Amino acid sequence: MTPLLLGSLLNPINSTMIATALVAIGQDFHVGAADTAWLISAMYLASAVGQPSLGRLADRIGPRRVFVAGALTVCAAGVLGALAPTFALLIVSRVVLGIGTAAAYPAAMAVLRAESRRTGHPTPRRVLGRLSLAALGSAAVGPTLGGLLAATAGWRAVFAVNVPLALLALLGALLWLPADRKDARPAHEGTASASLDPLGIALFAAALTCAMVFLLHLEAPQWLLLAPAGVLAGALVWWQLRHPAPFIDLRMLARNGALARTYLRHGLTYLVIYCVLYGFSQWLEQVHGASSFQAGLIMLPMSLAAAVCSLMGARTKGIRAPLTVAAACLALGSGVFLLLQGASPLVALLCAGALFGIPQGLSSTGNQAAVYAQAPADGVGAAAGLQRTAQYLGAITASSLIGLLYEQRASDSGLHEIALIGVVLGLLLLTLTLADRSLRPGATGTGTAGTGPGTGTGTGG
Repeated sequence: MTPLLLGSLLNPINSTMIATALVAIGQDFHVGAADTAWLISAMYLASAVGQPSLGRLADRIGPRRVFVAGALTVCAAGVLGALAPTFALLIVSRVVLGIGTAAAYPAAMAVLRAESRRTGHPTPRRVLGRLSLAALGSAAVGPTLGGLLAATAGWRAVFAVNVPLALLALLGALLWLPADRKDARPAHEGTASASLDPLGIALFAAALTCAMVFLLHLEAPQWLLLAPAGVLAGALVWWQLRHPAPFIDLRMLARNGALARTYLRHGLTYLVIYCVLYGFSQWLEQVHGASSFQAGLIMLPMSLAAAVCSLMGARTKGIRAPLTVAAACLALGSGVFLLLQGASPLVALLCAGALFGIPQGLSSTGNQAAVYAQAPADGVGAAAGLQRTAQYLGAITASSLIGLLYEQRASDSGLHEIALIGVVLGLLLLTLTLADRSLRPGATGTGTAGTGPGTGTGTGG
């Protein structure tokens, strides 16, 4: 588990570590909040495409090969970001970082499924819980670590720290990950190319890029971008329905409603989480007057609450209960943020962050267990990648909303608008969770992967 845990923390820690360095980066390159939002969205765009793509690759040529290649790419991205002389090159480094870090999580899920097949036993929920805790714990600690690095060594250390982390994951993979099956590699390159559906990947990336550029300029909408985005989305659907091994199996998702609803739940949850995560950290620095390091420390209770709740979620046998509590806490925590002002006492800030850490831990482990139980038996890597894609789509939307509501600088009114969005989406998630019959204990029809690890769910038609 050591290399899997190390690799799986690279993406989430980079997604949040940048939060407390955005202000310093903006000051150095003389850009505002709307521009630094590109550093968030660029990585998520690359990860949204990379996670399912590399998950499919792990299912076909072997997870160990994919994991090793991803770790080497992260090293290159860390060096590029640490030395970047321009803001544009810094964005490029985040794209490369998104691709490299996208390999570890779907590869880890594929390794666990292969080990489950070898032993004839389902992966224990506590093992999945460790994987979730590594991702969630690193994401939660990210703002504090980013603030510490930015305050002591400068924001470039936020990029440079990826080099030793990736090298440790690489060494662990070479030492301990089981060799890929000899039959995992396709017979020839044509087979690999066909099975990976490069045209589907390109159409998805192009449609998502158009949508992202539109979302990042909501203050002055570029309506003309909606036309190519719609055309590309239509072409993607047309191609996916005709390809024998599509990049996104729309027919499978139509048949597997439980898995599709899990993706929707996960994406909406992380839209709220990232809105608060990035919005709160910038508000702390620009309105409350905290330094980047102080902002990271103030967000530490959020990190601790998320880690504790992740462990609790991993020990829970059911799926519905933790997801219900997570949705309720999203709405409640967002309501508390509605009450915050620039002069709010420190204890109020700490309590607000701690309350918001609860849904981070419970939703992460709950939705991960749901995907594992609902995914097709031979496609868990791709299914896990699509789960992260849903998460990144939420994050891209969140960064766009922050750029719109904050414009060039955070404000009390902007934070309150973000919180109001969180209240509405939290209540919507609570309704969706309670209404989903596939999450009930003993329910069938949740997927095709067989009995989930400690979930009480079975196979369905």
